[in-house]
Amino acid sequence: MSIVYLNGDYLPAAEARISPMDRGFLFGDGIYEVVPSYQGRFVGLVPHMERMLSGLEQLSIDTGLNLADWQQLLTDLLAKNQSMGENLGIYVQVSRGTDVKRNHAFPANIQPTVFAFVFEIPPAPVADKDKAPRYRVVAADDLRWQRCHIKSTSLLGNVLHYQQGYAQGAQETILFNREGFLTEAAACNVFIVKDGVIATPPLSTELLPGITRLILLAILRKYSNYTVEERAISRAEVLAADEVWLTSSSKEVAPVVQINDQWVGDGEPGDIWLQVQTLFSAHKYEF
Repeated sequence: MSIVYLNGDYLPAAEARISPMDRGFLFGDGIYEVVPSYQGRFVGLVPHMERMLSGLEQLSIDTGLNLADWQQLLTDLLAKNQSMGENLGIYVQVSRGTDVKRNHAFPANIQPTVFAFVFEIPPAPVADKDKAPRYRVVAADDLRWQRCHIKSTSLLGNVLHYQQGYAQGAQETILFNREGFLTEAAACNVFIVKDGVIATPPLSTELLPGITRLILLAILRKYSNYTVEERAISRAEVLAADEVWLTSSSKEVAPVVQINDQWVGDGEPGDIWLQVQTLFSAHKYEF
């Protein structure tokens, strides 16, 4: 049985209990992170925890834990669950806590609920065109709230957009704001390639500051000669791109081969994707 962390204790998952009056359950009032590890090595642990601390600060939730505390907590939890396998993810969630009544206003003098558990994940993606996933996506108007930069547990907007694509036989939905510019996908960031130039939307309140996005940009700027741009990208540019990628902690850099009923490029993973995933695999543990 897996071991979880709950409010200072490590205990079997079957013994973990959280009150139904917890604001994470009642309001989605909390922050979460998912951190992958392969053969005991985390990918992006520090930036994941820094993003979590930033989100907690924006929600005025104080756990009393600093960056070093979070690093130690996740490292200890991973060690206690190594028997589960070599490829493991850690889900960590902090809610505002439990109060005796349901009220929209932040209650005073309650302790945040801190919960984390380990789960098996697939092996790390590899740079191989024959083995690469071929993502088919749909395009849609972004109907979510205007604080998408916060990794909140309030994910209904993302869930509805993801289901929108899933119901059409696609694996993701890429989103465009009211002005017709790319924001992100329901559960991923998005990159495009045109004439050898790699581009992704700039950070704003309209998209999550993805950790894979962060690491990939750093790797490209340090280890490649590609021109990399963070700029507004129109719907027309996305549909005319030579390559389109989804990035996330689980997918790393994943090629999109079809948008709606239109092929991306020749409908196969691209040559630049192959080079970039190779670079990502080689350098992802540096961050």
